[in-house]
Amino acid sequence: MNGSRLSSENLHASTVSLDGRAVLISGPSGSGKSDLALRLLDRGFTLVSDDRTIVRKEGNKPIASAPETIKGKLEIRGIGIVETETVSDIPVAMVVELTSDIQRLPDDARERLILGTTIPLITIDAMTASAPSKVAMALDRLGLKF
Repeated sequence: MNGSRLSSENLHASTVSLDGRAVLISGPSGSGKSDLALRLLDRGFTLVSDDRTIVRKEGNKPIASAPETIKGKLEIRGIGIVETETVSDIPVAMVVELTSDIQRLPDDARERLILGTTIPLITIDAMTASAPSKVAMALDRLGLKF
């Protein structure tokens, strides 16, 4: 901690990256975080961290990395833990919250506050076939640019 302000957080989230922008995937255990991360890897994303993500503040940007104990590891249900390519120290551009209760047309843009920075937030159902496409499209349209 730095005074009364946090300088880092350990979040229950899987994180992937595309073109130097990280997407945090949050949701309860069993909601499909690792499964969605795996499908995003097939779309050209790279793993930052699976299940737990350390986010620290660098300047005015939240930066995502994996805890050392799980760096480069992805849990695939039915197969186990596999080693995969990974990147680290990636600015967080967007948060995906997994839920099965999706509004057809959200009223207004949603956001999540991480270490004092407002990050765009979308909600999706990870189990739908279109989930990876929705994440990629939202990152292009809503994700912070760095």
